[in-house]
Amino acid sequence: QLQFVESGGGSVQPGGSLRLSCVASGLTLSDWSVAWFRQVPGKEREGVSCHRPSDGRIYEGDFVKGRFTISRDNARNTWYLQMDNLQPEDTAVYFCKAHQLCWPPDFGTWGQGTQVTVSS
Repeated sequence: QLQFVESGGGSVQPGGSLRLSCVASGLTLSDWSVAWFRQVPGKEREGVSCHRPSDGRIYEGDFVKGRFTISRDNARNTWYLQMDNLQPEDTAVYFCKAHQLCWPPDFGTWGQGTQVTVSS
């Protein structure tokens, strides 16, 4: 059964950093694109970063501006999102997903998400 479990969220001050992790089960990660999304109440989920292994390409939301880095460890079925220089507007619930496509579609399996709060 396909499952994604996010962790690593928390509360930080503006300018701070967090590293999110996502562990997947029910798949062999090496052939899959891996992605991070985020959502705030009342708004649609938006793509943060997606890595496509076939060509190594990374897709990012315009707001990333070099602050976030996606990485993966296929042997551990895990991928990460290193977030630096966090700002209050980055406050959201962050979700991970793996799929054949970058960006993964909205339907299908999602994890429970991990809350990121940036405030002074």
